[in-house]
Amino acid sequence: MRKRTRRRAAAVVGGAVALAAPLVVAGGGTAQAASCNVTTGPYQRQVEQFLGRPVDGWQSAADCNAVKAFQATHGITPTAGYAGPLTWRTMSTMLDQRAAGNTPNRAGKCPVNLGRIACVDLTRQLSWVQDGGKLVYGPVPVRTGKAGTETRTGLKKIYYRSIHHWSTIYDVEMPYSQFFDGGIAFHSVNKSMWNPPGSGGCVNMRPADAKAYWNMLKNGDDVYVYGRKPGT
Repeated sequence: MRKRTRRRAAAVVGGAVALAAPLVVAGGGTAQAASCNVTTGPYQRQVEQFLGRPVDGWQSAADCNAVKAFQATHGITPTAGYAGPLTWRTMSTMLDQRAAGNTPNRAGKCPVNLGRIACVDLTRQLSWVQDGGKLVYGPVPVRTGKAGTETRTGLKKIYYRSIHHWSTIYDVEMPYSQFFDGGIAFHSVNKSMWNPPGSGGCVNMRPADAKAYWNMLKNGDDVYVYGRKPGT
């Protein structure tokens, strides 16, 4: 108990257990205040282990800064350094993706009897292209529909492609769009694939991956979507 008290005291500024404004430093620059959300989160140990921090299960200023950096990179809000459910869910998905390695269809859930097919696993937020049982490209992380606008599951076919597509619904560019289910398409975005809560239904991809899909797929190719995105 003494150890916990000492760590909490070191992270508290002026008796407040909340985020502080940036500190002004010499030369007109800014530096992150040492104070953070010093509350120990429900997933403290798991988050510490994921980030390579000392695993003791108690929040420290260094823990908070490491968690905040992760949250900022992936657009997780509030970016407060708290080891809460959303942060751990994101990390857990990353671990599942790493575990897939070069055999994402080890469980055989994506059909291997249809020739070339683009597979989308909502549960692991992964996609890949396979030809029969042979992996052609990937697996790569994707960002699929959020709660309320989930990416629909089932066997689909690419029916329309537009390399410089502009969405009139969201008023944004959707490069390398390949539509396979109503308004749902593969397309690139310039944000983290782990940015919550998710897309409006499309399968978001990193630009290099969306371009690779564009070059290897065509109208009429199969797409199979299965699983359930965490948090939906």
